[in-house]
Amino acid sequence: MFFQKDIETMPRAELEALQLERLKWTVDYSMKNIPFYRDRFEKAGVTADKIKSLSDIQYIPYTTKEDIRDTYPFGLFGQPLKNIVRIHASSGTTGKPTVVGYTQHDLDLWGDCVARLCTAVGASDETLVQIAFGYGLFTGALGLHYGLEKIGATVVPCSSGNTEKQLMFMQDFKTDALVATPSYAQFMGETAKELGVLDKINLKLGLFGSEGCTEELRDQIEKTWGLFATDNYGMSELMGPGVSGDCHLRTGMHINEDHFFAETINSQTGEVLEKGTQGELVITTLSKEGIPMIRYRTKDITEINYEPCDCGRTFARMSKIRGRSDDMMKIRGVNVFPSQIESVLMVFEEIAPHYQLVLTRENYSDSLEVKVEISDASSVLLEDYRKLIDLRNRIHHNLKTVLGIDTKVSLVEPKSLERFQGKSQRILDLRNK
Repeated sequence: MFFQKDIETMPRAELEALQLERLKWTVDYSMKNIPFYRDRFEKAGVTADKIKSLSDIQYIPYTTKEDIRDTYPFGLFGQPLKNIVRIHASSGTTGKPTVVGYTQHDLDLWGDCVARLCTAVGASDETLVQIAFGYGLFTGALGLHYGLEKIGATVVPCSSGNTEKQLMFMQDFKTDALVATPSYAQFMGETAKELGVLDKINLKLGLFGSEGCTEELRDQIEKTWGLFATDNYGMSELMGPGVSGDCHLRTGMHINEDHFFAETINSQTGEVLEKGTQGELVITTLSKEGIPMIRYRTKDITEINYEPCDCGRTFARMSKIRGRSDDMMKIRGVNVFPSQIESVLMVFEEIAPHYQLVLTRENYSDSLEVKVEISDASSVLLEDYRKLIDLRNRIHHNLKTVLGIDTKVSLVEPKSLERFQGKSQRILDLRNK
């Protein structure tokens, strides 16, 4: 299924010609309307006329989250506030929020991008979808909301929280699709099972995002709900959800390349990598007016496949995010990503898909403790010390094999770790305390 088939199946030569035309427009537009970019381009000797091919983008300096914060709140806006029809912002938990603005033109294109991705995984005008993202300055809820309405789906804007009422609506409304973070979707499924209503709910499609989700966690969610779980990718700095997303084949998330130009780079050196090489994702918006982002460093680690997909789409596909360069934990000289740990844990049926990573430092040496919940069905293990030790040893062995370092594994009681209705916060770093 396609929302805009002529665009989504465009031959690569035509697509790249369109990207080049729009890249030149974006550079020219930003120079004329945004002093920050005008200064950057002048120092780098870049003008739209000097961009002869897509590879010339390498001469443009990167944009970072710090640049957005340094120009807080509206310093990167490309239009006066009278032309900005909506403002979103990040939570600002690690400093000043990143503030982004949208013209009506931007909102229309945003809706198209999300509509494409929802259609690609089977959503339609017959879909009744419940949105369990938090509404507000966060882009996720409204992004999916308007994209789904654009294809004629019926939207139930529940927001996050009040899980029992959410489950009641699922039963009464016959909800068949769910928008949520993966961790909250799993928590909702566990709650439905506890309340004895899981078999009264008929979810068929999960549109998950806002946080990383390994294939192992995705399998757990599908097993719990009996639905088809899909990923979509985006961030407020670039637009929100709709930058890329799965098709029904789930062989990588299709990037809406007519609106976004993607690169991967070496996070340490900034060097542009060969196509298909894993590295930090860098995105340039090609059609935004409110706040263009040119060579924005996402910090997300992925690789991009440029081969056409069997679904018929020619847009390049990015793999699931392997981790974030700023989430990477360096422990005794070894680089460790939380996604590696999650992939190990999810294969053990005796434990629940809830864990916490605790980092500590003693005698100038870093240590990692992995706290894992025993599942409800396996809680009898808590009364059998030998089986408990055997499970802990098996988890420890698998973690050491994958990570290459020793970790402390702690098995904790069911439901003893914190649940999250928004983005999960699994890392507790106590090294400086």
